[in-house]
Amino acid sequence: MKIVRLILSIFAIIFTLLMAIITPLAWIGFIVLVFGIYQQSQKRKGKITFSRPGWFVAVGIILSFVMAMVFVEPTEEVNTTIKEEEVLNTEVEKELESKEQQAKEEAEKLAKAEAEKKAAEEKAKEEEKAKAEAAKKEEEHLQNLGLEAVTVARIIDGDTVELTDGRKVRLIGVNTPESTSRTEEYGKEASNYTKSKIEGKQIWIQKDHSDKDRYDRILRIAWLAIPENDMDEQEIRTKMFNADLVINGYAEPSTYPPDVKYSEIFVKFAREARDKETGLWAYGTEGTTKGDLDTATSSNTTSSSNTSKQTNSSTESSTSTSTSTTSSTTKESYKNCTELRKVYPNGVPSDHPAYASKHDRDKDNWACER
Repeated sequence: MKIVRLILSIFAIIFTLLMAIITPLAWIGFIVLVFGIYQQSQKRKGKITFSRPGWFVAVGIILSFVMAMVFVEPTEEVNTTIKEEEVLNTEVEKELESKEQQAKEEAEKLAKAEAEKKAAEEKAKEEEKAKAEAAKKEEEHLQNLGLEAVTVARIIDGDTVELTDGRKVRLIGVNTPESTSRTEEYGKEASNYTKSKIEGKQIWIQKDHSDKDRYDRILRIAWLAIPENDMDEQEIRTKMFNADLVINGYAEPSTYPPDVKYSEIFVKFAREARDKETGLWAYGTEGTTKGDLDTATSSNTTSSSNTSKQTNSSTESSTSTSTSTTSSTTKESYKNCTELRKVYPNGVPSDHPAYASKHDRDKDNWACER
């Protein structure tokens, strides 16, 4: 019987200890159990404190069990909570790392954008400076050459145009066949060519000596592009529109002093075009309008007589009258206005013996006027 009690006591102690391990509150039951076992041993020795110490043993076991069952935390739930916390912590860390990475990338993008902006601003400043310098150099170059940038509004004739500011420009040194008040062969072709080349476009006009003619038209050379050297033949061929008209057979050279800067080279270009029978030169060696290459038909005798009359105006009245009458009835002929102006600087009216319709370009009954 003692052995059985001992075994039961050991079992009870082990059980309550296990309960105490599960939850600390189970130690209360363990203490009650030990107190009950102690009171039983005292009872057997005749030292009775409580009449039924076995109740303490039973209460200690039950109390330990109840405490363990009530206050113990389920292992699976604890593990699950721990895992959830670990996962949550991991996600939080990843999120923080992601945000840090995004913030870093954003900062790098901002820095890169700022650097690119500064570089673009610097480049824009340099380009603007270069443009300003180029514009300044071009303006100085234009002033040195006497060039003015203008825009052509409409074409009046092959050699006459109107600008957007209302000014009318007569191209000097050349003469295209008429296509307005009267029509000459190849006049429409010349007018259409001028229209296709410069109407509505920007050109650069250049003054020689004369500013305007008697019709208030400004007298100019027209350039399709700005030349580096306005006396270079290659640039004249490729960039000057007056020369372009002559080279392609749309105009004949027509010199009116003092605007003679390009007269010689225009004559050279015209001879080249005539040799190739280009444009108006296909109609014959005289072309289709007046120009410097027209064949001379002047009479030396008549010219000499006229000169003699002018230089000897102080001779006898009968001789002077006779000479004047003879001169007025004799036809004088000159190759071009250059030759005529050597004798008659201001030109001649239609009733003058030296008048020829080919020298009256504007058909105002006055030939070779300035």
